[in-house]
Amino acid sequence: MSADPLPFWKRLLSSRGFWPITGLALLLLFDLVYTTDFFRHESSFFRLEIRDGHLYGTLIDILNQGSKGILLALGMTLVIATGGVDLSVGAVMAISGVIAALLATQTNIPFPVVIALALVATLVAGLWNGALVAYVGVQPIVATLILMVAGRGVALLFTDGQIITFTHEPLVYVGNGHFLGLPFTTTIVAVVFLALALLTRKTSLGMFIESTGDNERASGFCGLNVRAIKLLVYGFSGVCAGVAGLIATSNIKAADSSRVGENMELDAICAVVVGGTSLSGGRFTLVGSIIGAILIQTLTTTMYGLGVPPAVAPVPKALVVVAVCLLQSETFRTKVRRLFKRSST
Repeated sequence: MSADPLPFWKRLLSSRGFWPITGLALLLLFDLVYTTDFFRHESSFFRLEIRDGHLYGTLIDILNQGSKGILLALGMTLVIATGGVDLSVGAVMAISGVIAALLATQTNIPFPVVIALALVATLVAGLWNGALVAYVGVQPIVATLILMVAGRGVALLFTDGQIITFTHEPLVYVGNGHFLGLPFTTTIVAVVFLALALLTRKTSLGMFIESTGDNERASGFCGLNVRAIKLLVYGFSGVCAGVAGLIATSNIKAADSSRVGENMELDAICAVVVGGTSLSGGRFTLVGSIIGAILIQTLTTTMYGLGVPPAVAPVPKALVVVAVCLLQSETFRTKVRRLFKRSST
C-alpha cells in the first residue's frame, strides 16, 4: 500500500524554486511600497516608458544590468552541478573585454572575427580550468583560483595597465543596443538560456552532468567519461564569462582590466545557490539560477535606490542570501517549527 502523498503546502515549501521566487516577490513588494507616490498613485520603480521605440524603466535596467550575472550563473550552474566551482569568471571577463577592445581598435579586423577571437580565448581559459580539475586532479577551488589571479594579470599585461577606450559601433551595440524594444543583452541571455535548456533537458547531457555530480565514481563505472564532462562544463563557463565580459566592456565603451568582472564570481555562486542548486553537486535548475541572479541584481538596485553606499551594499546582500538559503533547508525549517511549538506550549 502506497504512502499518502504530501500535502500541497508541504510540496510547495520543499520546491527548490519557491523560496527564491518568494524572496524576489517580497523584495519587489517592498520596492512598490517604498517608491509609490500615493498622491499620484504610481510607483517610480515599476514605471515603464517608451522612447524612440525602446522600453525604459527600472525593471528594464535590472534585466539589462543583471544580464552579466545571469550569464555567469548559467555557466556556474553546470560547474557546480558536477561538484566543482569556478572562481575565475571575473578574470575571464576581463580577458574577453581586453581582447575585444584591442581588436576593435584595429579598423581592418571584421567584427565577427573580433567576437570569435575573444570567445575562443575564454573557451581556452575555461578548458584550462577543466583540464586542471579533470585530468591533473587539482581541487576546483585551487585550479580556478590560479586563473582568477593570473588571468587578471594577463589582462593587465595586454593593456600595459591602461584603460582601452573604443567607439567601435558594433561592439558598443552589444551592451548598449536594443532589439525588439528591449536591451540587446536580454536577447543574448534568452538565446544562451534556450540553447542550454535544450541541450541539458532534451538530450542526455543534463543527466550526465547530474550523474557526475551525484557520484563521480559510480558514473565512471557506468561508462560515463566524467573527465570529458568536467572539461566541457568548465569550457562552457569560460564562454559564458566571455560573453558577460563583452557586455561589461561594451557598457562603458572601455576595457578596464582591473575592474571589469570584479567580485562577479561571488554573485554568480550566490545566484546559483539561492536558485536551488546544491554546492555538493547533482541536480541543478537553470531557471532557479536566473531567478537567483535577478534577485541579487534587484537587491543591489534597491540598495542603491535607498542610498546605501557601494562599500556597505554587500552586507545586506549577504544577509538576504543567507536568509533565502536557510529557508530552502528542510532541516532549518524543521528546527524553526519545533522551536515555535516549544515556545507556544
